[in-house]
Amino acid sequence: MIELESARARVLEGCAALTPVRVDLAEACGLVLAETVVADQLLPPFANTAVDGYAIRAADAAGATHGSPVRLAVVETIAAGAASSRVLGAGEAMQIMTGAPIPAGADAVVMVEDTNAAGHGELVEIRRSVLAGDAVRPAGDDVHPGDRLFLPGEVLSPAHVGVLASLGRLDVLVHPRVRVGVISTGDELVEGPVPLQPGQIRDSNRITLLALVDAAGATGVDLGLVRDDEELIRQAFVAAAATCDAIISSGGVSMGEFDFVKRVLDEVGQMNWMQVAIRPAKPLAFGTIDGTPVFGLPGNPVSSMVSFELFARPGLRRLAGHHDEELVRNSLRAVTGEPFPRSPDGKTHFVRVVAANVEGRYVVRSAGGQGSHQLAVMAAANALVVLPDGDGVPAGHEVALLLLG
Repeated sequence: MIELESARARVLEGCAALTPVRVDLAEACGLVLAETVVADQLLPPFANTAVDGYAIRAADAAGATHGSPVRLAVVETIAAGAASSRVLGAGEAMQIMTGAPIPAGADAVVMVEDTNAAGHGELVEIRRSVLAGDAVRPAGDDVHPGDRLFLPGEVLSPAHVGVLASLGRLDVLVHPRVRVGVISTGDELVEGPVPLQPGQIRDSNRITLLALVDAAGATGVDLGLVRDDEELIRQAFVAAAATCDAIISSGGVSMGEFDFVKRVLDEVGQMNWMQVAIRPAKPLAFGTIDGTPVFGLPGNPVSSMVSFELFARPGLRRLAGHHDEELVRNSLRAVTGEPFPRSPDGKTHFVRVVAANVEGRYVVRSAGGQGSHQLAVMAAANALVVLPDGDGVPAGHEVALLLLG
C-alpha cells in the first residue's frame, strides 16, 4: 500500500495550472488571478460626499446647535453625477447628494438630518457644528496610481471584481474554470425511476461527482452512461480528453480487477493504479490521456466521495491555479463526544461525523454506519474525523477534523 501523502503527491505532479486566459469581469468571480493588477488612477477619482446633506465651509457652522442653529443661503443643488462650477462663498451652502463632487470652497458636509430647510428652500438651518473634512471622501481615499492592488494567485471575489470595474477594466487575466468530464460505465447502471431488473442499480456516483465538481469551483461536464463495450469506452475517454481539462470516472480501480475501463485506460493513457493506506477509498487510479488528468475513483459511493475530497479536489484546484497551501482543506482540531473504536489495519480511517461548535470548540459524534455503501450517512455528515492506525480513541479525545462543504 501507498501512504496518503505519497498518493496525493503523485496526483498533484500530474496536474499543472491551466494556461491563463482573459475573461470578462462578469465571468471572473471565483477564478484565480494570473496577473498583477496595478492602479493607474485615483479611487475615488474626486472628493465627494459620503452623505446627503449640505456642503459648507466648516467655519460658517462654528457653534451651531439644535437650540441655536446657523442660517446659510442655499445657492445650488448638486446631484450625483453632476458638478458645480461655482466656488462656495462665506455664508453659503449647497445641497448635495451622496457621491456628488465636493464644490470648490467647501470643506465639510452636514447631514440632512442635522439641518432644516427655511425660507422656501432658499435658506438652510445648520443645527450642528462640523469639522473640516467631515463626511468628505477625499480623492484617492481608497486607491492611488501605482498601488499594487492584487497579485497572481488571489481568488477573485465580488469585491475584487468591483475594484477592477472601478478602474475601467472590462476583462482580467485568470486561470480558466476547469472543465471536468464525469463518466459512468457499466451494464448494471440505470437512471431515473425505471423498475430495477435483477442485478441493476441506479447510477448515483455520476450525479454526486458532478455536484462535487461544481462545489469545487469547476464546471462539470456530464459524459453520461457508457455500457460495457470496450470500443465505446475508448471513444468516450479519448473524446473527453480532447474536450475537457480533466476526467473523473468511478469503479473498476480495485487491485486485480480486470474490466473494460482498466483495459482501455492502460491502452490509451499513462496510469498509476494505487492501493492507498486509507479507509474508505483505498483503491485509486490516476494518470493522463494525452496530457489530460484522469481520476479513477472507487465505485462504492462513499469511497468515491472521500476519494474525490482527498485526491481529485486538490488536483482540480491545482489545475485552477490555486497556491499549494490552498489545495487541501485545513485540518482543524476537535474533541470526541463519544468513543471512536477501530481495529489496527495499517490504514488511516476517515470517519463520517457530525461536528457541532460547542462554546468555541468542535465536538464530534458519529453520523451513523461507516460502510462505504451508506450514502445516506454521508449526507448526514458535515465533516470527517481522521483516525490514525490503532485501536481508536475514547470520548473527550482530541482528533483532527476535516470540515466538508
